[in-house]
Amino acid sequence: MFSNYLIGLREGLEASLVVCILIAYLVKTDRRDALKPIWAGIGVAVALALGFGCTLEFGSQELTFQAQEALGGSLSILAVGLVTWMVFWMRRTARHLRSELHGRLDAALAMGTGALVATAFLAVGREGLETALFVWASVHAASDGTPRPLLGVALGLLTAVLLGWLFYRGALRINLSKFFTYTGAMLVVVAAGVLAYGFHDLQEADFLPGLNDKAFDISGTIPPDSWYGTLLKGVLNFQPDPTVLQVTVWLLYLVPTLALFFAPARAGREPVGDRA
Repeated sequence: MFSNYLIGLREGLEASLVVCILIAYLVKTDRRDALKPIWAGIGVAVALALGFGCTLEFGSQELTFQAQEALGGSLSILAVGLVTWMVFWMRRTARHLRSELHGRLDAALAMGTGALVATAFLAVGREGLETALFVWASVHAASDGTPRPLLGVALGLLTAVLLGWLFYRGALRINLSKFFTYTGAMLVVVAAGVLAYGFHDLQEADFLPGLNDKAFDISGTIPPDSWYGTLLKGVLNFQPDPTVLQVTVWLLYLVPTLALFFAPARAGREPVGDRA
């Protein structure tokens, strides 16, 4: 549940910050007349993300088991690729996010209502689609027949909305660069588990070999249905009997990705970042 809470919090906060920056800029520049197009674009983006998530969930249920596993594995790999790109992008641009959005909004104001709707839609829609895909992949990997994964996502999103509102009201200040660095690193660990599970899905779909080649089996020590087994599954997508391919993929993704992610911090001084 914690990993899904982290996804909802991390991804939801990005979208909340974008919305807060757009709205605060319009209010401060006395352009409240442009708020309706902005909210319209945000509403369309949210509806698109929800529709995309529902299509993934309910559309996949009509497929055969092999097709479901193939689809789940393929989308899990795609989701990990997208979230990895997003994590690195936000790590690099968090300190410039405010000025970048202000520049886009100025250009949209000059072009008219349609441009304002498009600006809000594109700013929030990309985050929404990435979030829907990664949440679906993570829930698919961690789900055990209970609503806990989705509950974690919902709680994370609600927390993100609350934090966004507090940012907007000026009641909370945080170093965004450090926040996205720490949560980004944790999200990379979550993504490694999703990626490994995605390859396991492809093995179950007979797309990849080695389903019976277990790297180890510690189910007797860490039973999957125990409270600590469930905790490890929910936080790290841990599996007590992974295949050799799963362990290999997990290591090949996690180690170099974290090394690259923290390389700028070791190479030079950490930027202070915008404060909201």
